[in-house]
Amino acid sequence: MTDTTLPPADGEGDRIEPVDLGQEMQKSYIDYAMSVIVGRALPEVRDGLKPVHRRLLYASFDAGFRPDRSYVKSAKPVAETMGNYHPHGDTAIYDALVRLAQPWSMRYPLIDGQGNFGSRGNDGAAAMRYTEARLTPLAMEMLRDIGEETVDFTPNYDGKTQEPTVLPARIPNLLINGSGGIAVGMATNMPPHNLNEVADAVFWALENHDADDETTLAACMECIKGPDFPTAALIVGSQGIKDAYTTGRGSIRMRSVVDIEENKGTTTLVVTELPYQVNPDNLIQSIAEQVNEGKLKGISRIEDQSSDRVGMRIVVTLRRDAVAKVVLNNLYKHSQLQTSFGANMLSIVDGVPRTLRLDQMIRYYVAHQIDVIVRRTRYRLRKAEERAHILRGLVKALDALDEVIALIRRSANTDTARTGLIELLDIDEIQADAILAMQLRRLSALERQKIVDELAEIELEIADYKDILDKPERQRAIVRDELKEVVEKYGDERRTRIIAADGDVSDEDLIAREDVVVTITETGYAKRTKTDLYRSQRRGGKGVQGAGLKQDDIVKHFFVCSTHDWILFFTTKGRVYRAKAYELPEANRTARGQHVANLLAFQPEERIAQVIQLKTYEDAPYLVLATRNGLVKKSKLVDFDSNRSGGIAAINLRGEDELVGAQLCSADDDLLLVSQKGQSIRFHADDETLRPMGRQTSGVQGMRFNADDTLLSLNVVSEGTYLLVATSGGYAKRTGMDDYPVQGRGGKGVLTIAHDRRRGELIGALIVDDDSELYAITSNGGVIRTAAKQVRKAGRQTKGVRLMNIDEGTTVIAIARNADEPEETDASE
Repeated sequence: MTDTTLPPADGEGDRIEPVDLGQEMQKSYIDYAMSVIVGRALPEVRDGLKPVHRRLLYASFDAGFRPDRSYVKSAKPVAETMGNYHPHGDTAIYDALVRLAQPWSMRYPLIDGQGNFGSRGNDGAAAMRYTEARLTPLAMEMLRDIGEETVDFTPNYDGKTQEPTVLPARIPNLLINGSGGIAVGMATNMPPHNLNEVADAVFWALENHDADDETTLAACMECIKGPDFPTAALIVGSQGIKDAYTTGRGSIRMRSVVDIEENKGTTTLVVTELPYQVNPDNLIQSIAEQVNEGKLKGISRIEDQSSDRVGMRIVVTLRRDAVAKVVLNNLYKHSQLQTSFGANMLSIVDGVPRTLRLDQMIRYYVAHQIDVIVRRTRYRLRKAEERAHILRGLVKALDALDEVIALIRRSANTDTARTGLIELLDIDEIQADAILAMQLRRLSALERQKIVDELAEIELEIADYKDILDKPERQRAIVRDELKEVVEKYGDERRTRIIAADGDVSDEDLIAREDVVVTITETGYAKRTKTDLYRSQRRGGKGVQGAGLKQDDIVKHFFVCSTHDWILFFTTKGRVYRAKAYELPEANRTARGQHVANLLAFQPEERIAQVIQLKTYEDAPYLVLATRNGLVKKSKLVDFDSNRSGGIAAINLRGEDELVGAQLCSADDDLLLVSQKGQSIRFHADDETLRPMGRQTSGVQGMRFNADDTLLSLNVVSEGTYLLVATSGGYAKRTGMDDYPVQGRGGKGVLTIAHDRRRGELIGALIVDDDSELYAITSNGGVIRTAAKQVRKAGRQTKGVRLMNIDEGTTVIAIARNADEPEETDASE
């Protein structure tokens, strides 16, 4: 049985005082909480470091583990830190060191590690006896000038040495590397940022030091676009960034970078960048579990192909019937391919935890740097004045050299000599000791001049130091110049891209406007390619290689537009879908692109019949549609402005009829229809000839045909233009619009090209002018680009001239025009 008898009280120290348990618990817990908050879990606003990180860096610096020296075992900085400054476990200290060395944890690592420091997954670092470490050059900027009394020091835990309360931190570490920690009753979670952007905000704050808080905040947010994570990836939307910067708290949505790849009929989602702090091993396991449980559908396999050579690469293989875009959206919703960073800008300010806005963090950093500059300048001024004081004594001694030598020779001891020098030269004890310590060689005339010159130089330095201390604008200029040097050495490009979210700024604000060639194949593969990848050629050239197609696939639609244009997809079933040009996958000339089923929600058995582009739905008052059987319908263009992802009805088709053409027009235009056998008809598009109809109507007869003939193209006539027709054999011609008389709607029209079996069937007919540029594409994917005016003018009943040289067995399958000014030709005929 335990003895609970209290020992007798022999003295004052043995006195036991009864206390209220509740009050004692409250007081002790508050003391503990403040110790954790201030001394362990939260970063200091001035250097952005927690105590363990600060002690690690200072211990490594003090022990000489610097970037200009060789690596040392990681156990050494851990031991230095634990033995001198941080009385905690070596495991906790080593974990802190490992994180400072991991490039996926730190935007700008402060420890240069060598060996196995773990991975982004579940692989831990090797033991500290195996790995090696030293400070990075950027960490030296954190410690620069620490020996010049730039920061306060305090006794360490056992009082045997001193440690800094804060580092000089010549870089804005709190913002560029961020921080995270859980204290008692509070937590911090600061995202990392780009050094160049943060430096721009600091420069603005230095130049506009008297600006009010709102102006400073707006300027800082203009300079700093958002967090810049070491793992890159995407930030979706800017509202969370705005909240974090203006209130200190915000939820920032992060998203992986995923490419949709197709190879031999298999579609894969390739993840190349993950959000910050997402563990790829756990991500793969989570996705696999959800696939097995049936929560995620359409996925057949997932594997990690990441390596040091290729970087991050997680490959998700889809089932053949899966739609990539649908699967990807489900992955964003149910996995960490998309997650949020809960920003909480909490740090220690003057010993107290405070939630800060962006501008406040910048201001505190600037104030700290100015304080460092002032303290360093005072230190250097004091050292310079001490040296100048000694030099003045030496000059006095050299001016009375004979008397000084005689006095020293007759002095019995050093104290007598010192006293005599003080009386003789009117100097103090410090100067007298310096004279007595002076070497004989410095008595020469040359050495005397060196002392005089050094004194003059130091007096200039003293004046400069005093000027710095008297002028705050010079202090700010020094901070700016020194930070600029650091940025020039270590600044880099932003890694994390910020994209728009629903209800946020539009995609057009983030995507460059440029012309692209849009290519869509018969089987539905679409892509966009920069126009400069197709060089300009003269008529008769053989072209450059275009899309690499399967033998059973051909290019069906081919045109030039802006990345910001709407692309309207009209299907054989009379429906219309839309997408922005930039939503099409970008690919080179030889790539097939991506199937439109991954972009558009087509109904079963729907195929693309016609594609047109427009900038807005106000580009024209009407949209004209034409079917293979010659029906024509005119409807208001605004009637087709719909956000429905499932498309809308464009025309009501009769029987087996199909949609062939779609054009923008006005009531003042003329329409020109061309048939497969070379017939053409021109008629007015006014409301009397062609009255406007609703979307779900069938239209009226625009052209009638002879046997085995159907409609090839629908065109809108413009004055001063030509009808350019091309055949499958590579022949083409231009015919002026005056050769095509206006007729009544519904006739068979007039001949537009004389049929010649050797020259092939008619494959295209379009309107061009002298400034148009023509593209023609062959059955094997070859493309020629030439000015339309280089195609010979000819009458309606002629056969045309050679447009491009083609190999045997190859045919021309499509032509398209670019209405922009053609580029200067640079290829030979």
